[in-house]
Amino acid sequence: MIGKISHLGIAVQNIEAAAKLYTDVFGLLTAGTEEVPDQKVKVCFIPIGESRVELLEPTDPEGAVAKFIASKGEGIHHVAYEVEDLEKALAICREKGLRLIDEKPRRGAGGARIAFLHPKSTGGVLVELCEHAHE
Repeated sequence: MIGKISHLGIAVQNIEAAAKLYTDVFGLLTAGTEEVPDQKVKVCFIPIGESRVELLEPTDPEGAVAKFIASKGEGIHHVAYEVEDLEKALAICREKGLRLIDEKPRRGAGGARIAFLHPKSTGGVLVELCEHAHE
């Protein structure tokens, strides 16, 4: 079902300041910044090998990332796994008794289709399943 780790989502207060660690210190390049209004975040992907780091800056104090930072501070927000067929992956998760935050896929950054699994059913980790358009 899972192909690879797509990315690690890291909640930050300031995306530009956080990106400097990866660009100025680690010598990596960013893949640009994008706003995802539905999720109330601005995101910046930083490719590392075949995976990425996703910096998440809240754009609304009522958004999930803003609430995460308010309660836990900046840090790892979620782990995203790439799947080939998101509907099938969600059906398997549902069948196995996992709690879904998203019953149906929604649009994520970079045009990906995404869905989240509740951390109470995944060992305390917020899991994102991603399906990327095949080129």
